[in-house]
Amino acid sequence: MPALAVGKLPPQLLERLLGKVPLTDPRVVMGPRLGEDAAVLDMGDRYLVATADPITFATDEAGWYALHVNANDIAVRGARPTWFLATVLLPEGAATEATVERLFADLGEACAELGVALIGGHTEVTAGLPRPIVSGCMLGEVEKDRLVTTGGARPGDVLLLTKGVPLEGASIIARECAAEAERRGVPADVVKRARDFLRNPGISVLPEARAACGAARVHAMHDPTEGGVATACWELAQAADVGLHVDRERIPVLREGRVLCEAFGLDPLGTIASGSLLLAVDPADAAGVTAACRAVGVDCAQIGRVTEASQGVSLATAGRARPMPTFPQDQITRIFSEG
Repeated sequence: MPALAVGKLPPQLLERLLGKVPLTDPRVVMGPRLGEDAAVLDMGDRYLVATADPITFATDEAGWYALHVNANDIAVRGARPTWFLATVLLPEGAATEATVERLFADLGEACAELGVALIGGHTEVTAGLPRPIVSGCMLGEVEKDRLVTTGGARPGDVLLLTKGVPLEGASIIARECAAEAERRGVPADVVKRARDFLRNPGISVLPEARAACGAARVHAMHDPTEGGVATACWELAQAADVGLHVDRERIPVLREGRVLCEAFGLDPLGTIASGSLLLAVDPADAAGVTAACRAVGVDCAQIGRVTEASQGVSLATAGRARPMPTFPQDQITRIFSEG
């Protein structure tokens, strides 16, 4: 039996594994499902929302990074991230007290930015690791009538995407492979701007998620992570049992991301894209949600529509629709697998 590839487990395997997990507690409103970003537990007067996500590709500012990507999974539920637990695994022979102090300083900075409390976790030096790994668990709360799920999209909805792609992927390449990128002809100023993407336009989706939910009843939100916006579209469609029709020319591809992806032979639509937010809203609310996002300084574009499940997930280029490409592994894994 062949070894599994680097990256997320294949969706068919994961679905089979999750199908064997018993859910015996009636308080579990949303358990483990493909495409859903966080679990939801009924705590009486409100829902507790929980997620877990590791940082495995990036090493620069890993603590800050981990807190934000976990907070994003809470935000797409319409919830407020509140408590964080961090598991920090450091490579043998490379970890120093200064390394750990810097990592915890990054964690503290991100907690202060988002108003999140670091409440626990675990730290150790681990044999066999090529780079530090930070795995987080974020908890948050949401009023019961304000919960948003990935599976809430409805046929007829408008599909919106904020900022642009691949925001996180471009930043990772610029931070981890700057010298190689410049050797491949990427201008130094492009690498520098992509490095700064974590903060400008920013990897956090909290501002636009809050703005969108304040402007309208958002039917669905999803955080495009590994596998990029293409995989996020497939996941949203599967979670909601709908189809999607996406116009490729309407997808905002960041110039720096396009240049870096071309240099390394990657498809921007299949490259890790945290920092963008995928939303499904009623057509009557699309303009209001777009305006609300822009009011908090976040670009928002209409990229397609939600259709019946029988129509599948399609990507139209120059007016010709074909099935949305699939990326079993994120495109960026090719860089780390080869390196």
